[in-house]
Amino acid sequence: MSHGGTADHSLVDFSLGSNPERPTGLASIYEATLSTSRRYSMDDYSEFCVAAADYVGCEPDQVVPAAGVIEALRLALGVTVSPGDSVAIPAPCCGEYGREIKLQGGKPVHVPYDEFLDAVDPEEHATVILSHPNNPMGSAYPTDELRAFIRECQWANTPLIVDESYLGFTRLPSTAGLDGVIALHSVTNVFGVPSLRAGFAAATGELRDKLSCARCTWVLSSPAVEVATYCLKQDDFLEVTRNRVERERSRIVAELKVLGYEPYPADSSLILFRADDVDHVLHETRSRGIAVRDARCYRTLDSHVRITVRRPHENDSLLDALAEAV
Repeated sequence: MSHGGTADHSLVDFSLGSNPERPTGLASIYEATLSTSRRYSMDDYSEFCVAAADYVGCEPDQVVPAAGVIEALRLALGVTVSPGDSVAIPAPCCGEYGREIKLQGGKPVHVPYDEFLDAVDPEEHATVILSHPNNPMGSAYPTDELRAFIRECQWANTPLIVDESYLGFTRLPSTAGLDGVIALHSVTNVFGVPSLRAGFAAATGELRDKLSCARCTWVLSSPAVEVATYCLKQDDFLEVTRNRVERERSRIVAELKVLGYEPYPADSSLILFRADDVDHVLHETRSRGIAVRDARCYRTLDSHVRITVRRPHENDSLLDALAEAV
């Protein structure tokens, strides 16, 4: 959500939260799906659900397809929020959280991200939303602390929606398959195809049944299903991506500190840092053919820039531009 992106394709886009690489053979899969677009797809996503379940570590019947994470979020809030309900969300977070809550008649309650697990009482809310690690900082919660909070939500009978859009860039375990949790996943960001609009929600029991009943018929096109299913099976591609992101992220964060910026701890492909003059950083990077994300659009972030880990030579160019912007 709020992944950024620029319409100027001449720029190297560090504002977009998508992998600059794509799995080998993806173009041929796209071409092969052309024939399927000439007829209506069957409302059967069994192969996709098997691949998605294997990807996150849950059961296939717990997967509910969605046309991207935003649609999955709307679906999840539609079955858990009624007019007047309070919904706890982290601050800062993507603007779509509050928008989708309000569309259901709910009231978003912003709680500081780093205090969230201790400060939020699930009994006070109809639903709780977490970014893990899909937040402006790209940071994740410690697994033990997250699991303890999930147990609190279970005891309170409060559904927990966990946005795991960027979890694929990490080796952290998914919350998919845990009772009381609706895990939201994108099949597009980590595989470098953000326009594919394919994703899913994963839940158990009554929550899963509600999601399945509420989802749209023919929610994914046949081409989207075939491409997404192919991507979800690319284990080698994921391993290469995760290795690159881990290595380059550490290098970028270290260099940002040397340059005098203040980067936040990061666990995914997103890095947030504080800058004395955001406008100057935006101008200097753009003049060098680079687009970065103005993070001032997020609540509580008034002097911040967000970037995405890309290829090593592109990261070098970004760091050179940021050195000139100090």
